Parts: sequence; C-alpha cells; structure tokens
Amino acid sequence: MATYMVFHEVDDVASWLKSPKRDEVFGRLGVTYRTFVDPQGSKRVGLICEIPDMDAFQALLQSAEGGEAMKHDGVHPDTLLMLSES
Repeated sequence: MATYMVFHEVDDVASWLKSPKRDEVFGRLGVTYRTFVDPQGSKRVGLICEIPDMDAFQALLQSAEGGEAMKHDGVHPDTLLMLSES
C-alpha cells in the first residue's frame, strides 16, 4: 500500500471537513486518509492517504464520478498536488 500527501484548495474548509463524500468514494477503493487544514486559516487543505491501487485511484479522479465528488466538496481540481512517500 502506498502513502501519499495530497494538497488542494477548497471553497469552504468547514464544509469540506464534514462532507461524507470522501468516505463514500474513497471507501470503495479501500483508501484510508487523515485530513489536515492550514492553521493560518487559508482554504488550503490536505490529506495523508493510504492508497492500495493507484491506477484505480487515478481513474477515479479522472472520471465523471470523481469530478462530481470534487465539485460536491468544493475542491479546486487545478490546485491538486500529490506527493508520494519516498
């Protein structure tokens, strides 16, 4: 299982934190995660994700379902940055 740090900006941090959409979508892929927010109060958020199948995860992000999930959570896809554990 690979570990990734994922950063992006959102419309509303509080809404993003309480959204059930991540569990709904990531859970089917066996992805587990922890959420992080910028203590300075920006709209930048992050996740540490354990991703069992990166190909399936990437396919999800590129799919209509993934796009809708990001839209639902107010994610700005153009700000998405993923870093892999080295």
